[in-house]
Amino acid sequence: MKRKFVTDINKIKYEVCVEVAKAAFEGNLEQKREEIPYTIIPGKTPQYRCCVYREREIIRQRVRLAEGHSAVAGYEDKNIVQILPAACEGCPINRFSVTNNCQMCMAKKCMGACNFGAITFEQGRAHIDPKKCKECGRCAEACPYNAIADLMRPCKRSCPVDAISLDEDMIVVIDDKKCINCGQCIVNCPFGAISDKSFMVDVIKLINGGAKVYAMVAPAIEGQFGGDVSVGMIRSAIKALGFEDMFEVSLGADFVSKNEALELEEAVKEGRKMTTSCCPAFVNMIKKHFPQVLDKMSSTVSPMQATARIIKAMYPEAVCVFIGPCIAKKGEVIDSITMGGADYAMTYEELASMFEAKDIDPADFEAELQQGSKYGKNYSVSGGVTAAVLQTFKERNEELDVKVNRCNGALECKKALMLLKAGRLPEDFIEGMACVGGCVSGPAMINKDRTFMKDRNNQIGKADDRGILENCDQYSALDFSMTRH
Repeated sequence: MKRKFVTDINKIKYEVCVEVAKAAFEGNLEQKREEIPYTIIPGKTPQYRCCVYREREIIRQRVRLAEGHSAVAGYEDKNIVQILPAACEGCPINRFSVTNNCQMCMAKKCMGACNFGAITFEQGRAHIDPKKCKECGRCAEACPYNAIADLMRPCKRSCPVDAISLDEDMIVVIDDKKCINCGQCIVNCPFGAISDKSFMVDVIKLINGGAKVYAMVAPAIEGQFGGDVSVGMIRSAIKALGFEDMFEVSLGADFVSKNEALELEEAVKEGRKMTTSCCPAFVNMIKKHFPQVLDKMSSTVSPMQATARIIKAMYPEAVCVFIGPCIAKKGEVIDSITMGGADYAMTYEELASMFEAKDIDPADFEAELQQGSKYGKNYSVSGGVTAAVLQTFKERNEELDVKVNRCNGALECKKALMLLKAGRLPEDFIEGMACVGGCVSGPAMINKDRTFMKDRNNQIGKADDRGILENCDQYSALDFSMTRH
């Protein structure tokens, strides 16, 4: 299957993962590691940077990330989101600067708007002293000619929790005490200088070693490999990779809907507020930035953890690998490794790389599969969790008036949590989705063109209309706690 890439950055990352996956499957990664930069960047002519030597160093750092190490050799950074120092271009660091549009006007509204004395007029235009500027933006708002440009780094601008700063060499630094692993900096860096560590090689080694490895695919998988590729076909392709079997995480989502509905019912009747706990980046935002409202977060595990518990209840020796569009799930696995849930997390990008490494195309298989309900499948879109919880009330014939704040993106999540912290949230329930649009807009989606949502909806439309509770009843004999440890 020929892949479409949003940018050359996605293409390079994919090529690196394919080469690493090939070598890992063949068992000769140690020997092939140093060959990969020359395979991807052959010859002496640079393709994107100043020289091939820098390009190859970037590839080396990407190889390290694909192997599950930190980007820089000899320095182990535990954070999932990593800086590739060789790729960082040192973007302009003075956020506000005066352009040639400045007319040296008499009003001097920019100067009047600045409370820090950072603006002076000389040589026919305004000047901003970066040592005095507090980056409040009032000068840019006040200028009638729009002559003051906002040049904040794209990575810093995209970070919803101010986790990005600069070191003495003007290279980006990520504060892991603030970072929520949402991946927005990865998506928005125009030089591909930020990426994520991978568990892919660990998973391949387990498969090669004969372990019983089970894949769990997130609901956003629908449509990722084409409109005609069903989840059942993907299951067959995943088994051809060497996985023991594959389960839909939408199945675990049904259990989460059932359990979270019971929690919400109790909270509303007692006059308490509550938030969801499905999105790991949203959970990280609460834990790291709003710990005062942690007791308001649902104690139900995420659909990933619920699905892993279902698998392990049936197959105690199972190794469970989540595969989805989210890099924050990798952090969730690390944080919850003792919970008896998922053991590893990978992305759709990495799964596609493994397919290519083994010359497997999901479109070549025939199979049908539905484990989760349509409501579980729709956890991948903003508002989907709420719809599933409310559907559970309906199936239980429970009438409950619940006001919901459906937060679409990290900034909306942050605003809602600020209101909750201040005791001014008017709604009863916050659905937190760190990615705008939901998981279908996750940082590790491989298919982001206009046809994706149409393909996804067509695939989900083929699913039967089984209810959430009906689906959960199929596994009612299993005994496992849905409560977060």
